[in-house]
Amino acid sequence: MKKNTFSMLDENGNEIIYDVLFTFESEETHKNYIVYTDNTKDETGNIEVYASIYDPEDPHSKLEAIKTDKEWKVIETILDTLQEEVRKKKDENNEQ
Repeated sequence: MKKNTFSMLDENGNEIIYDVLFTFESEETHKNYIVYTDNTKDETGNIEVYASIYDPEDPHSKLEAIKTDKEWKVIETILDTLQEEVRKKKDENNEQ
């Protein structure tokens, strides 16, 4: 990965560019995760966000699917916390 982007081929062989939002290692699962987006929106207008398991030591690491509810809960908790921080900063900026 370079410059916080990477590409993958979709099911039709089209190259999709993804922006890396953040990466982290979970103390609970002892795995490394990457959270990313292709900046498309879902039917309600929210930006689509994806997460996978990856190996940060391998520059050609293949992304692995997240299979357990426990792992998804860890990721959702982090996303919720980040979203709340963004809301607070936005509110603080609006008050000034």
